[in-house]
Amino acid sequence: MSQTPVPPDTGATARVRIQTARFDVSEEIAALQQNDPRIGAVCTFLGTVRDRNVQDAAHAGSVQTLELEHYPGMTEKSIEAMIDEAHQRFDIYGVRVVHRVGVMHPTEPVVLVAAASAHRGESFKACEFVMDYLKTQAPFWKKEQGLDGAHWVDARVSDDAALARWGIHQPNA
Repeated sequence: MSQTPVPPDTGATARVRIQTARFDVSEEIAALQQNDPRIGAVCTFLGTVRDRNVQDAAHAGSVQTLELEHYPGMTEKSIEAMIDEAHQRFDIYGVRVVHRVGVMHPTEPVVLVAAASAHRGESFKACEFVMDYLKTQAPFWKKEQGLDGAHWVDARVSDDAALARWGIHQPNA
């Protein structure tokens, strides 16, 4: 019996979600897969809040909270465009990004990037590409609250270098 091909993941609500609530990784992966028999690999990246700022010696103390802000509408549009670019570059069936905003505490999940493909190599590359883009180009602003007070988290040169290896040379958003 012939299976009807399943179209690529193109729905905005299916691909990008910005929210304050925690998310369930298993549910997000299941939604990405949607019983698509073509999918042989799903690569995921889960970013969580650390208890310390390891990049900034001036603010290396304990992090009590991380607060993320975004520009509603613009942020989703930016991530959608990046997912479109991932579809152009890699042989993938879908990408899903869930990113939290608001106040979060150490160990809480912040971001999930999941990429689905027939084979692991393409989904690994797509997942890493999307995450490199999120770290540098997506319009999010981070503020850490620590024992030494609150401060905004600056962009890192190493994040720009990670994006540059994909042939994208843009300063941080």
